Amino acid sequence: MGPLMDVAALEARRSGGQRTVLLDVRWVLGDPHGREHYLEGHLPGAVFVDLATDLAAPAAAERGRHPLPPPSEFQAAARRWGINDGDVVVAYDNSGNLAAARLWWMLRNAGFQDVYLLDGGLAAWSAAGLPVEDGPVDVSASNVSLEEGRMPAIDADTATGWAGSGILLDARAAERYRGEIEPVDPRAGHIPGALSSPTSENLDEHGHFLPAHELRRRFEGLGISRGVPVAVYCGSGVTAAHEVAALEIAGFGAALYPGSFSEWSNNPALPVVTGSEPDGGERPNLTGA
Repeated sequence: MGPLMDVAALEARRSGGQRTVLLDVRWVLGDPHGREHYLEGHLPGAVFVDLATDLAAPAAAERGRHPLPPPSEFQAAARRWGINDGDVVVAYDNSGNLAAARLWWMLRNAGFQDVYLLDGGLAAWSAAGLPVEDGPVDVSASNVSLEEGRMPAIDADTATGWAGSGILLDARAAERYRGEIEPVDPRAGHIPGALSSPTSENLDEHGHFLPAHELRRRFEGLGISRGVPVAVYCGSGVTAAHEVAALEIAGFGAALYPGSFSEWSNNPALPVVTGSEPDGGERPNLTGA
């Protein structure tokens, strides 16, 4: 089934009385009102997840704007959301799953396998004429047991030399990659050797993930093939998780750099380059052999 569940499959579970934990991860960079949006309307029974406090530790220059929280804190949050061992979890937002993918990746990293993204999110649910409800949802505390380190991840030291033997993707908007703008981090540009691969290009005009064959063609155009190591970063490790999900749909595995550019650019010892080329030189010939 992969990372995605479509609206029809979710509604079949709901109407069939199959237990499904719904998590609403309403968050967009620059909009701090996710909970208010949730309270105005969400999927029936969905619990709000605050990305800034539930899915991240406090910002720190040496770890980035959204560091991963300690595993014990994440497990405590998952229990507050009502997740039990063996449940099926479906996460969504209203921005193409750019935020919800962070929760998907974190649960997968914690060893929880039955977690999915609602393809198209709240917009797809509403477009199908299905009901929403307002106000908060209370759930009973649960007993899920989570682990850590089950998804591949890299740190700044590993990212430094990654492009020499693999492909490092920058999932931010192309203008941030080029260094033309930088709204939140201390330096503009990108990690040397990284290729621009904006997360927005994983989606169609309705906020659905592109079909697997189209995603595969997109990533193959960046030189990705079986056997070539791939890692992804973004601004703070949020939307890069979306790219990891898109790569999985396309049939490729990828590591996440959780600290991402917000961590990298805060370290003056680490180089940053600007412009449309990875590092001003030629890309390495990566055949996967």
